[in-house]
Amino acid sequence: MWESLQHFFWQSRGVWLTTPTVAGLVILLRLGGFLQGWEWDLFDFYMKSRPSENQDNRIAIVGINENDLSRLNESIISDQVLGSLLNKLKAQNPRAIGLDIYRDLPVPPGHETLVEVFQTTPNLVGIQKVAGEVGWETVAPPPMLKEKGQVGANDLIFDGDNRVRRGLISLDTKDGETIYSFSLHLALHYLQQEGISPEMIEGSDQWQLGKAVFSPLNPNYGGYIRTDAGGYQLLINYRGGDRTFETVSMTDILEDKVSSDWASDRVIIIGKVGESFKDLFFTPYSSGLVGLPEPIAGAEIHANLVSQIISSSLEGRPLIKSWSEPLEWLWIIFWAGTGATLTWQFRYVDGEKNLSWKRWSSILGAGGFLIGSTYFAFIEGWWIPVVPAFIAFGGSIMTITAYVAKTAAEIRKTFGRYLTDQVVANLLENPSGLSLGGERRKITILTSDLRGFTATSERLPPEEVVKILNFYLGHMADVITEYQGTIDEFMGDGILVLFGAPTSQKDDAERAIACAVAMQLAMESVNKQMKKWDLPKLEMGIGINTGEVVVGNIGSEKRTKYGVVGSQVNLTYRVESYTLGGQILISESTLKEVGSTIVIESEKQVKPKGVKEPISIYEVGGIEGNYNLFLPKKEEVFAKIPQPLLIEYSILDGKNVADTKYRGKLVELSENGAIINYAHNDTQGFISGMTNIKCNLLNSENYHPVSDDIYAKVLDKPHHNGGFYIRFTAKPPDVTKKLDELYQSLV
Repeated sequence: MWESLQHFFWQSRGVWLTTPTVAGLVILLRLGGFLQGWEWDLFDFYMKSRPSENQDNRIAIVGINENDLSRLNESIISDQVLGSLLNKLKAQNPRAIGLDIYRDLPVPPGHETLVEVFQTTPNLVGIQKVAGEVGWETVAPPPMLKEKGQVGANDLIFDGDNRVRRGLISLDTKDGETIYSFSLHLALHYLQQEGISPEMIEGSDQWQLGKAVFSPLNPNYGGYIRTDAGGYQLLINYRGGDRTFETVSMTDILEDKVSSDWASDRVIIIGKVGESFKDLFFTPYSSGLVGLPEPIAGAEIHANLVSQIISSSLEGRPLIKSWSEPLEWLWIIFWAGTGATLTWQFRYVDGEKNLSWKRWSSILGAGGFLIGSTYFAFIEGWWIPVVPAFIAFGGSIMTITAYVAKTAAEIRKTFGRYLTDQVVANLLENPSGLSLGGERRKITILTSDLRGFTATSERLPPEEVVKILNFYLGHMADVITEYQGTIDEFMGDGILVLFGAPTSQKDDAERAIACAVAMQLAMESVNKQMKKWDLPKLEMGIGINTGEVVVGNIGSEKRTKYGVVGSQVNLTYRVESYTLGGQILISESTLKEVGSTIVIESEKQVKPKGVKEPISIYEVGGIEGNYNLFLPKKEEVFAKIPQPLLIEYSILDGKNVADTKYRGKLVELSENGAIINYAHNDTQGFISGMTNIKCNLLNSENYHPVSDDIYAKVLDKPHHNGGFYIRFTAKPPDVTKKLDELYQSLV
């Protein structure tokens, strides 16, 4: 059970790590107020994008503009004109009249007339400015209306971007007096005739008005962060922008250009709508994709708020609500997890077209669901955080993608250990670099192998073998990369390297030989480490051949290997099979490619298996010119053994050991080889050069083997006494110790 849980958490580690990290960072950003402006912009966009609503004919506006004052030949509306306007509206029996014009001081002539109208109009509501702001002072109400309790606060609340999204239900003066807002006063006058009045909900700061329950806005409401929530505020659910409500001019009312019942049973708001009156403000409807923001009159904002209170109370039109803060945090965490899960689930499918399509479809679909669900929730009156959720969603996608890209970069770096930067770029960045298929091309092939390592590895623990191979192959890979070779394959202790694929260069053959010499020279540092580990010395043989092969990506769409196919590859392995430890053999075709810069130590004629005619192979001693690399020359010194050692040997055919065993005598010994004389007359047991054999030391009394298997290669070097030279390729530790001590005693 525990293992299953561990496996599950490991398989989905990207989700468990990314989700809380990204969500936490987004929540911190949100709490810092960095996302507030974007949330406001999206709030405005959602509001403007909603389906249009029917005009609320219960509310109308009498707008005062510059033309009205010009007709009256006045610079400011006098009390006499204002009284006349109110009397004409009053005669049409409206439910309420809102005077959104400051009248704390008389404006003669006609002040007495206006005071009389104030006294005799119970459904008239005046205004006062309660909260002073920067550049604005408080403004007292009309005294007569204040005495009668027919005054409301017309204060507007501005967000940081100078837009009005919130409205007031009530607020307190500096003296602690609670003042209803101008809009609430007018709405209550209208609802009074419907038999509806406000009722406080016991034990809370909510109150019921018909079908609506009003709750005050808190400092972190919706997209707001630590906003000033003083007074009793709510979000304005605007019906629209400018001219949403029926508007007529003051002149039309004074000159009886409207019907006699135009104001009947309505809420009438009188306010200034001209640009010169500085009573214009920005709302969510002010901005468009192009052009400058268009403000609307303060009277229009109050009309929207009056309409909101009336329609929510009578018809249940939604008020704009928001979730609690913990629920919003869960929402952000959910979308961080969604982005992480989708990206993590499909992180390895870029190469599979169907799954890749599903990946991007699911991500785009989830993003669309986020926008769509919050939009439809907004239509129903819910302001759900969109920007934090979207950033959490996108941040998780980017985080997982960055992790996968980092992993890919590490893979590329690992890939680059075996290939040059140029080759990696060709494979990964060329549009056709990873496409399946091959092409016929002339390249130089290098293959290397450790002599006798298979026998050595059988005597070592697997962990020790892996440690040796990793150390050895790491050194060789560094050399190969330096000489711009392409490591096509590691086969145990063998390496297959290509020069000229996937990128051809003029000096492919020359670089291959220089690389081979450098690899042999690097064996010195490898063997120093072997000595420190108290492990046997390693020896490597290298074969090089040049010829035409088919090179390219071999396999299927799901599994592809970059490699080569052709008889020239097999021939390279054959050439390498003739090598001794520390030796480099090249084919005649490679020699022709490089010319005189190569130092040739010897030439041999061989007939590899599968080749019809004998071929020439050449031992390389070094390379001159730009590389100037040479293998050290060390003459093999043979010492005669006073008492020859009896041995038996069998001929190897590839990896197979022949059943027939032959006897011989080990008569001379060198540091790395020996001379064996035949102790039999069977011509089948006479060995030609370049043959591999397996030997065992024998007891001189009963001729039983007294050693583990010794492997050696017969040298192509005649011996006048009817014997043959060998070069040891693998010796057991006890045999190595015995022969080394014997040799040291002879020299």
